[in-house]
Amino acid sequence: MNARRVLAITRRLLQQFRRDHRTLALLFVAPLVILSLLYFLLRGGGDHPAVGIVNLDSGPLGSAIAQKLESSNLVSASTLDLGTADARLKNGELAGYVLLPAAFTQDALQQHVVAPEIHLEGSQPNLSQAVIGATTRALVDALSSLPVTTGTAPQVRTKTTYLYGGPNFDTLDYFGAAFIGLVVFFLVFVITCVAFLRERSQGTLERLMASPLRRGEIVLGYMLGFTTLALVQSIEVLLFSLLVLKVHNAGNVALIFGLEMLMAVVAVNLGIFLSMFARTEFQAVQFIPLVIVPQMLLSGIIFPVSTEPNWLQTVSYVLPLTYAANGLRDVMVKGLDLGSASVQLDATVVFAFAVLLVAAAVATLRRRLA
Repeated sequence: MNARRVLAITRRLLQQFRRDHRTLALLFVAPLVILSLLYFLLRGGGDHPAVGIVNLDSGPLGSAIAQKLESSNLVSASTLDLGTADARLKNGELAGYVLLPAAFTQDALQQHVVAPEIHLEGSQPNLSQAVIGATTRALVDALSSLPVTTGTAPQVRTKTTYLYGGPNFDTLDYFGAAFIGLVVFFLVFVITCVAFLRERSQGTLERLMASPLRRGEIVLGYMLGFTTLALVQSIEVLLFSLLVLKVHNAGNVALIFGLEMLMAVVAVNLGIFLSMFARTEFQAVQFIPLVIVPQMLLSGIIFPVSTEPNWLQTVSYVLPLTYAANGLRDVMVKGLDLGSASVQLDATVVFAFAVLLVAAAVATLRRRLA
C-alpha cells in the first residue's frame, strides 16, 4: 500500500469539500442550529403550562396549596372559580385545574385524608405531567407544615380526570396523530425533491420543452403525478396506523385523510420548489436537516408550542407542519370535526400553504425552464 497515493486521494476529497460551501454549512452550521433549537426548547425559559386553582376550602391547608402552586416554577397557576376553570379547560386555555373541595383542611386534620381533584385537558402528555408534578410538590410542601396531633400523616387520594386521553392512552396514541403528518410530509418531500432533480439532470425536462407540450401542461403534469403518488402513500400510512398499529382515533377518518392530502400537496410543491436550488441528489438531500428537522422540533409534535420561548413560537406559527400536527391531534385525540373553529383554522392555514407553494413551484419552474 502506497501511503502517498492514499494521502493524495484524501487531499483531493478535502479540496472538493472545501469548494462545496453548501456541504460545509451542512457539516458545521446545521448541527449548531439544531442543538441551539434543542437548548431553547429544553432550557429556553418558555411559558409554563397554564393551570387553574379552584379553592373551595376555607382552611389553611387549601390556602397553603394554592400559594405553593402559584409560586411553582413548573406551571403558571392562578385562582379561578369553577365555571371559569372548566370553560378554559374545554377551550384549551388551561392544561388543567386543581380543585380543592370544601372541608379539605378539616378532612386532613380529622380523617387524615386529603382528596384534591386534578382535571386535565390531556391531549398533550408533557403538559399533563407538568400539572401533576406541580400539584404533587405543592401537596407535599403544604402537608409538611400541617400540624399533626395524632401522629398519623394524612393519606393523599388524588382524583385525576382527563378531558381527552387518559391512563388508557399509550405514547403512540398521543403522538401517533402528529407522526402520521410528519411521515407523509417527510417522505413525500424527499421523494419529490430527488425525483424531480433527476428529471432535470437527465435532460427529460429539456426534451419535454422541445415537444408540442405547453409549459403549463408540463408543470401541471409533474405536480399531479407526484401528488397522486403522495396520496396513495397517505392512504397506506393512514390505514396501517389505524388498522395495524391500532393508533387511537376518535374522529372522522375522511377528515384525517383530507388533512393528509393537504400536507402531501404542501410537501410535493415544496420539494419541486427547493429542488430547483440543487444541482445534485446529494445537495437535494441536504435540505432535510434545514427543512424537516426544524419543523419536527418546532411544530408541537414533541415539545408543546405553548412552552416554547415567545420568539420561537412566532417561528412555529409560520410552519405548515405546526397546523397539520395540531389539526390531526384535534381530530384523532379530541374527536373534533370540521365544525370546530380550531380544525377549520388548521385546515385553512395548511390549504393556504399549499396554494402558496404551488404558486412558488410554478414560478420557479417557469423561470428555470425559460
